[in-house]
Amino acid sequence: MSDQGKGSASTPTGALAPGSDTYKGWLFKWTNYLKGYQRRWFVLSNGLLSYYRTQAEMAHTCRGTINLATAHIDTEDACNIVLSSGGRTYHLKASTEVERQRWVTALELAKAKAIRMMNDQSDDSGDEEPTTQSDRSEGIQGTLKTLISKLDDLGTCNDLIAKHGAALQRSLSELEALRVPVEGGEKVKGVNERATLFRITSNAMINACRDFLDLAETHSRRWQRALQYEREQRIHLEETIEQLAKQHNSLERAWREAPTLSANTPSAPTTEKVGSERLQKGEASDEDEDTEYFDAMEESPAFITVTATENTQHRHSQSNLSGASGGQTNDWNQENVYPSCNDSGKELQPLRRRRSHIPDKPNYSLNLWSIMKNCIGKELSKIPMPVNFNEPLSMLQRLTEDLEYHELLDKAARCESSLEQLCLVAAFSVSSYSTTVHRTAKPFNPLLGETYELDRLEDFGYRSLCEQVSHHPPAASHHVISQRGWTLWQEITIASKFRGKYLSIMPLGAIHLQFHSSGNHYVWRKVTSTVHNIIVGKLWIDQSGDIEIVNHRTKETCQLKFSPYSYFSREVPRKVTGVVSDGGGQAHYILSGTWDDKIESSKIVQSSKGGSGSEGKQKTVYQTLSPKLLWKKYPLPDNAENMYFFSSLALTLNEPEDGVGLTDSRLRPDQRLMEAGRWDEANSEKQRLEEKQRAVRRRREAEATDALDDECDYDDSGREYEGFQPQWFHKRTNAITGETNFVYKGGYWEAKDSQDWNMCTEIF
Repeated sequence: MSDQGKGSASTPTGALAPGSDTYKGWLFKWTNYLKGYQRRWFVLSNGLLSYYRTQAEMAHTCRGTINLATAHIDTEDACNIVLSSGGRTYHLKASTEVERQRWVTALELAKAKAIRMMNDQSDDSGDEEPTTQSDRSEGIQGTLKTLISKLDDLGTCNDLIAKHGAALQRSLSELEALRVPVEGGEKVKGVNERATLFRITSNAMINACRDFLDLAETHSRRWQRALQYEREQRIHLEETIEQLAKQHNSLERAWREAPTLSANTPSAPTTEKVGSERLQKGEASDEDEDTEYFDAMEESPAFITVTATENTQHRHSQSNLSGASGGQTNDWNQENVYPSCNDSGKELQPLRRRRSHIPDKPNYSLNLWSIMKNCIGKELSKIPMPVNFNEPLSMLQRLTEDLEYHELLDKAARCESSLEQLCLVAAFSVSSYSTTVHRTAKPFNPLLGETYELDRLEDFGYRSLCEQVSHHPPAASHHVISQRGWTLWQEITIASKFRGKYLSIMPLGAIHLQFHSSGNHYVWRKVTSTVHNIIVGKLWIDQSGDIEIVNHRTKETCQLKFSPYSYFSREVPRKVTGVVSDGGGQAHYILSGTWDDKIESSKIVQSSKGGSGSEGKQKTVYQTLSPKLLWKKYPLPDNAENMYFFSSLALTLNEPEDGVGLTDSRLRPDQRLMEAGRWDEANSEKQRLEEKQRAVRRRREAEATDALDDECDYDDSGREYEGFQPQWFHKRTNAITGETNFVYKGGYWEAKDSQDWNMCTEIF
């Protein structure tokens, strides 16, 4: 079988030279004793060797990957390659010895690069400076590292040439000592193969030399311009120091002469006062004019602190980028986030004392065998998942947790400037992820028709209502109205994909936010959440993707980027960056921070084009004022690690309250039992509720089938059969997005005031 497959193998299709970054081709991989060697498509890139069954699988399924930085490369015979790393071993076979040696050469080069990359990262991790290094020097350092890497490639190729040259010399020596013609033919064949290998390695070295020369020629002019710029900056700095020294001397002379002038002329104190004011203004200007540079969104942001010139100072005082913010740089030193968002009074404090703790999470061991045993012979949709994987909150309550930092929207409602308002809305959109960093447990799936209310009208001025409007796919609608000038609504449908080692959770649907006084209507969508180490290891969550927040009244936008976590990245983990622009596309604010800690904004006073980035794109350099804090995460309560890492708000979400609807999540028995630590009873109750929901769904499906059998699609009342309809939400088409979704139709809070819940279905 393997012989047949071997005959179909060929030279690697589309394979690049060994000196390049990527190498592809067919190899035979040992699978087991029944199937033997099987033909697989291998891809070598960035120090990783991955394989697929076919080339088409590269787009969606990787069968395995091995890191060459820690791998051992061995050759058993003329065509075999053995790769081992940790407890994983790949036995590979090439069609010919020449093809085998091509792969060995490429693997050795890739391994050397991967080891250098690891060493460079470990060396650089402790040498990072805070955000004061110039973008220009970073580009030079990156180029130097690339050149050093190419030099190392030349060294590796040199070692390989020496190795193959020695082998070729031995073959030639054996050829000279031969006497039998038949044996001589075999040796001549060996010499030819060795010569071929020598040629391949030599070509790789030639390509590496060519790359080195191309880089040197490309960057030589850039280095000259950078050197000239540094010389000009040095001259400018020397002139500035000389001017400051002259001013210092003149001030000293004025101070010494002040007593004499005050005795002779009455105008002397005025002169001294003017000089003093001038000095104070100069000092304040130096403090305010400390600026930061931020790279544009095309590249990873870089933060550089520089001292602005007098021209820049004039631009600062004349800047009106923030609309109605007033343009005063001193306003940014006030305690408030934005001067146009000042509060007329103090925030209302909670009137009711709510709970600050729940029973500690029991330390129950999870018996996977008992779960698997109960799954034998059952449909996948009927397998009961134990509450061990859950936290005692429903998805509706998790959705309500977005309101943890509602005060950001209260401040935004008071903003006179729509751009400053957009900054606060962006901070609010990021703050909703702060509770997820430690929350790896799964919330309860709401039953169809289940609701959850959060009435904080007396405490914070808002009321929130959620309802599960669909079960397949699971979808929840949410509506919040605040007496402090804003309304928020959303419909979120959860789509998930299991990808082996991690689970991707993609919330679908738009979030709408409207401010009553200005009519500003903002729309954005959530990013993808990823749960890692699903099978083995400690679970951890990451957020990645882009968010575009659009003000549909003014066409102002905010582009937010959630950077995915990477073991090899030197960036801050969980990093978020953003740019706030007006309707014409001009940037006005830079946002930066992390989604689990804080978000800051920096006002842009000037933008310019910088050097090219690592991908060849020209960077935009933003000159900004010092950053101001928009949002800071609240610390977790004491003993949070034993209370499912709940925040202060999350601890109150399942607290019993009087007068809630009959379908409220607080009344769900399995969730209540789990919170009390009675997990065995919670599992039994959860299974009962799920089976009850399936029976209701089967009844609805039977009613729909009967209606179709009657060939009229109408029930006895003369209306079209609609199936399940949510109680508090109805479908409408949004005029802005064009999407049809469920929006609040009213009536819930009136029913609560009158305590009339006759319209509610008994679902628990």
